Formats: sequence, structure tokens, C-alpha cells
Amino acid sequence: MTIEIVPCGLKDLHELREISIETFRDTFADRNSPENMREYLDKAFAARQLESELSEPHSQFFFILVDKAPAGLLKLNTGEAQSENMGEDALEIERIYIGRRFQKQGLGRYLMNKALETAAAERKTKIWLGVWEQNENALAFYRKMGFVQTGAHSFWMGDDEQTDLILTKTLD
Repeated sequence: MTIEIVPCGLKDLHELREISIETFRDTFADRNSPENMREYLDKAFAARQLESELSEPHSQFFFILVDKAPAGLLKLNTGEAQSENMGEDALEIERIYIGRRFQKQGLGRYLMNKALETAAAERKTKIWLGVWEQNENALAFYRKMGFVQTGAHSFWMGDDEQTDLILTKTLD
């Protein structure tokens, strides 16, 4: 099995949109109404929205490829691109998604290591993310990676207000 992490840019918009929708739906569809899921996917992963995100200078996107096939993605934010104002010394992992058929193969650790390497290269002192309080698998993974809960914020899935836990890891 060959694993690569490659930058994602505007030329990859169509592929980014497809894998974003697929991985998000796979992860959250069974716990949300079809209407709320459709509304969220249509808004969050619209081509125009993703084009804007890809053009943001303080955001970076990466694909993880397994034997050249897209298996997941990573989105990182710094500065004003962060979804919460966590300061200039912070890097946000906004999205870390792995496709269902690629889960339980250690790919999340590869993406997390990419995020940590990026944070170190940019001299950030902390890395943080928001994760749905009901996503037990993700919570267990992040805690194993050394993240601790430092807060919470609302996340809207259509008309359903949900709680995302904010997890932070201090970097050495």
C-alpha cells in the first residue's frame, strides 16, 4: 500500500467536492435527517464555497492518496481563516475526513502528522479542532493524539443546532 499526502488546489475543485460530500455523508448521515444533511452539503460543499476556501491564503487543503486513489482530505487554517479566533499562534484542523472504505488503516494518523508538521513549520504553539460531541470514534482518536477539551461551540446542521467540542493540543 502506497500512501501519499498531496496539496489540493483550484484545479482539484471537482475532486475535492466529491470526496468532501462522500466522506461527510458517510460519517454523519445516519445521525441527521436527510433534509438537514442535504441543506448542509449543498451549502458547505457548493463549488463556489469550495472555490472561495481554496483561494483563501491562510487555508491549506491536502488529499491523502492510497495507491493513487483519493482516500480522504485535510483542511488547515491559520490567522483570520480560523473558524474561531484562537490567535496567531494557533493552527486549526477544520476538516480531517477519511472515506469509509479507507477507515481503520491508520490514515487519520498520517493526516494528523501532516497537520502537526505544518504547525511546527509555521511555528505555531497550539493546534485545535472542533468535533461533534456525538462522534465517539473521532473523539477517541483525538484524545489518543494528545488533544484535550478546551471549549465548545454551536454547529448548525440545517435547522439542528449541535455542539462541537473544541479540542486543543499544545505543541512543544
